[in-house]
Amino acid sequence: MNRTLLNGFRALLVLAVAVASGCASLSPYSISEGELERHLQDVVSEFDRSQLSSGSPLSLSLSDADITLGPDGRDVAVIDVRGQVALNALMAKLPVDIALKVEGAPVYDSAEKAIFIRRLQLLESSIDSPFFKGDLKPVTDTVMRLVAQMLETMPVYRLDETDFTQRMFGMVPLDVRVASGRLEFVMADQ
Repeated sequence: MNRTLLNGFRALLVLAVAVASGCASLSPYSISEGELERHLQDVVSEFDRSQLSSGSPLSLSLSDADITLGPDGRDVAVIDVRGQVALNALMAKLPVDIALKVEGAPVYDSAEKAIFIRRLQLLESSIDSPFFKGDLKPVTDTVMRLVAQMLETMPVYRLDETDFTQRMFGMVPLDVRVASGRLEFVMADQ
C-alpha cells in the first residue's frame, strides 16, 4: 500500500513539474554559460580545499573560466580556463601558470543529478613558470588525462536540491541538449 502511494505521489509530482514548466519540450529549464562558469570555479575551489586538507602538496586555482556552448551550432562546450597549479614543498611555493582550451560533449548523469563534460579534445594549451614557458605539446597526453579525469569526477553543474524546481527536475528522466549560449534540460527519450 505504501509503495502504491509513493508511486502515485511521484506521478503527481512529475505531472506538477510538467504543468508548472509548461511542458519541458516547449519551455525547458536552462543553464547559462555564466552559471556554468561560476559553478566550475566553485567546484575547482572545493576540490583544491579537499586536496590541501588531505595533505596534497599541489594546489589548483582558476583565475578565469570561459565556457562557450554550441559554437558554430555544434552540440559541444568549449572550456577555456586559466589558472595556477602550485607545488607547496619545503615551505616554498612553486607556481605554474596554465592555460587550457578543451572541447567536449555535455552529458547529464541522472544518478549524480549533474552535468559532466565527456569526450574531450585539447584545442590549445600553454604553461608559464620560472622553469618553462610555452606550449604543453610535449606533455599533452598527460595533461589531457588529468583534465579528463578531473572533468569526469567534477561536474560543471549539479542540480540544486534545495531549489524546488531543480529538485523536481531531478526526479524525472532528463537529458541535456546544447543550445547557443545555454544548456537545456529536456525529457529523456526512453
